[in-house]
Amino acid sequence: MAHAKTPYVCLPCRASYKQPYRGDHDRICPRCAEPLIHVGSAFATPRRRDAAAWRTLSVLLNAGVRFHKSCCGGPGYRPRTLGEVRERMAYARRTGEPFARALVRRELS
Repeated sequence: MAHAKTPYVCLPCRASYKQPYRGDHDRICPRCAEPLIHVGSAFATPRRRDAAAWRTLSVLLNAGVRFHKSCCGGPGYRPRTLGEVRERMAYARRTGEPFARALVRRELS
């Protein structure tokens, strides 16, 4: 039986590739030879020309946030705009909460 394929992303190329997941993290982009990032099965690729969405995605991935399905069917809340990211960065600085946790928090108190 074949392994299910899961998305990997190349941030410099703004490209997504589905490949079998085998636990290894040494996938290379076929376009630029940079490492691919495993993003999780609940990931939806933004359009290549949507620079703001790719900048937002870059912040999320560099903070360690991924898009794995949870028990309820989806990855949970993820910011979709740079404004939401900035708001959560300010919240993290103000409260001392780790940045990655503040990014996935649905409500800011």
